Amino acid sequence: MSLAQGDPDAVVTTAPSVTAESAPPRARRGGLRWALGRLARNPSAQAGGGVLLLILFCAAFAPWIAPHDPYAVDTLSRLKPPSAVNWLGTDEVGRDLASRLIHGTRYFLLICLTAASISAGCGIVLGLLAGAGPPWADTVIMRLTDMLLAFPYILLVLAIVAILGPSLWTAMAAVGIAGIPGYARLIRSVALTVKREEYVEAARALGASETQIIWGTILPNTISPLVVYLSYATPIAALSAAALSFLGLGAQPPAPEWGAMLVNSRSFLFTAWWAVAAPGLTIFVAILSMNLLGNGLRDVLDPRDA
Repeated sequence: MSLAQGDPDAVVTTAPSVTAESAPPRARRGGLRWALGRLARNPSAQAGGGVLLLILFCAAFAPWIAPHDPYAVDTLSRLKPPSAVNWLGTDEVGRDLASRLIHGTRYFLLICLTAASISAGCGIVLGLLAGAGPPWADTVIMRLTDMLLAFPYILLVLAIVAILGPSLWTAMAAVGIAGIPGYARLIRSVALTVKREEYVEAARALGASETQIIWGTILPNTISPLVVYLSYATPIAALSAAALSFLGLGAQPPAPEWGAMLVNSRSFLFTAWWAVAAPGLTIFVAILSMNLLGNGLRDVLDPRDA
């Protein structure tokens, strides 16, 4: 309260001032909460993230939500069309397609995580050493990267699988190794830009070692482009692993991997279309959802739109 000027008996009430301490908390611009808020409002990220959450749910609770045993063979029920008993029909040996697709989400996520871990893990280390390390390291690493990039992607993957032998694990390793050059070149380009910034020079002037600068200052500034690139490279890795399974070089029967399911049913395209459509559409939707989420991440993490 305060007295009005000219009238000692008048009392004027004033609203309490809002200080920085009393103001409601807000997400810091550019922080994690701010980025997640923008991502949650992005239509592309909503669509892609929703499908991926469904895939995660199916992978986590596959034994409880699958209506049948994905490995149970019933030759009397082979190539049955979709029905109330078999939601998506049966395959060439009578196995329930819906149950196999649900269990196949585990293989899909395993492929994505393993291939992305190999590519990103090795690519980050090599890219940081090339971009922020000594000049000789840049020369050696980039020449090795150029040698890998000289091979077409699918030929390099096939060559690695041919050397290691056909299996799901060798397919994931081959896809992961073939993806290393892309990550290495991306991290190197970001590191070359970041190491010229003033805050890096300030950290060096304060006595920080080169190792501390690389891992404590340069690496955190590569996270944004790395996440965006990861969202685009991971679907390619999953699609490549499915292609290897389609060629018989990836997951081996009777594993309910989507690419293997597709190759086993391709000869029934005109007689039992559902056996081909079910795994084919599942691969399409899963890859599309990852691309949509990647578009959303690009929009959110683009500094020009912040």
